[in-house]
Amino acid sequence: MKIRGDRECRSCGARWSYYDTGSIACPECGSVHSVGVDERTEHTDAPVSLDLTPIRSRIDEASLDDVASSAAETCREYTRKRGFIDTGTLKPLDETYVAAVELQYVASAIGREMRPSDDAELYFYDLLGGADDGDRPDTDEVPTELQSAFGLAMATAVERYQSDVRQYLDDHPNEQGRQLSGRIRDHRKRIEALDGDVDPADANRLLHAVRDLGRFVGDGDESAYVTADNWLTGLDESTL
Repeated sequence: MKIRGDRECRSCGARWSYYDTGSIACPECGSVHSVGVDERTEHTDAPVSLDLTPIRSRIDEASLDDVASSAAETCREYTRKRGFIDTGTLKPLDETYVAAVELQYVASAIGREMRPSDDAELYFYDLLGGADDGDRPDTDEVPTELQSAFGLAMATAVERYQSDVRQYLDDHPNEQGRQLSGRIRDHRKRIEALDGDVDPADANRLLHAVRDLGRFVGDGDESAYVTADNWLTGLDESTL
């Protein structure tokens, strides 16, 4: 959405940046009566961080189901507040966001299983151990029983990033970018139609493609268009 980021409190006159606080409430007196004093700018992100430390500290005392439920909810809350346009600038699809989406889906899948396999449990704990730093296990480590969760997570991260890319393109027209985004959308919908049950390598290729789309559209990096096209060509030739 387009907002006026520089705010002035009508009660006490204090000024602050919505981009820094993520709130229209005055940081000085708490009043919610404020007015924007600059031009409206596209902005979808919020100043929020992901901290999984409290959940990790409960691993030895809480059940796997409780830990998984807490992880899923924390990641859901984090990703709900995140966006990729910051004061009119398109940001990259960062690893912490992708890891949070993956952890949300993996944790939910773990919670639904009566008896997750050792491989699935270890994968979950490995992901929980580094997601807030953007660290994720390698794609080839995804256990078979978590393949659908992984595929849906990648599709979700791609869709949410594409949503902001489309908004950005409304103000920064780029026909090649729109065509590329359309191809990415088609592959994403195929993954969703298969309930995420695809080769994790293919889901990862789509993630690479949408990241390159962001570099091409946001930074004007022509080489990113070429690499995105290559990723998508690989998907065209796969069994997906």
